[in-house]
Amino acid sequence: MTYDATVEFKFDATYTHDYSRGFGSTIGDDDFLPEEHYVITAPAADLNCKQYFKLFEKFMLCVGMDPASIRTGAMSLVFNDMVREEDQRKVCKEYELTMDEDLHNKYQEWKKLEESFAKTEPKIKGDNMPPWGHSDLEAEIETARKFVVSDPNAWDSE
Repeated sequence: MTYDATVEFKFDATYTHDYSRGFGSTIGDDDFLPEEHYVITAPAADLNCKQYFKLFEKFMLCVGMDPASIRTGAMSLVFNDMVREEDQRKVCKEYELTMDEDLHNKYQEWKKLEESFAKTEPKIKGDNMPPWGHSDLEAEIETARKFVVSDPNAWDSE
């Protein structure tokens, strides 16, 4: 037994100019095609859910939808009041997303990690070198500071 299936998205549009609008009504007519026909066909026997969404995305792009609007529409299928929170959290975990209500807890975890990192970070006393190292000018200044005498009259006492 063989199974044959096809899915088809079809879009037909016609534009008819309205000459009754008066002077200036022809402005913008060059931006419209008098007739448009799109047909997207795909074998449907082995398509998975993601492939169906990809197919529908192509169809929506063909009919002039904005990619950002398509993404917003897809996300609204998951993150709306009609979808259980546990299902939303599964999607968040899969795509490494954080829900708004979890942001405060994430921030508290981050603060604790920062504090523990600051405690375990080795500290070298007397080294004022920044982590990226000294520039040549900074090195010259540091060397000169070693030779500066704290008492300005010390040189005159000889």
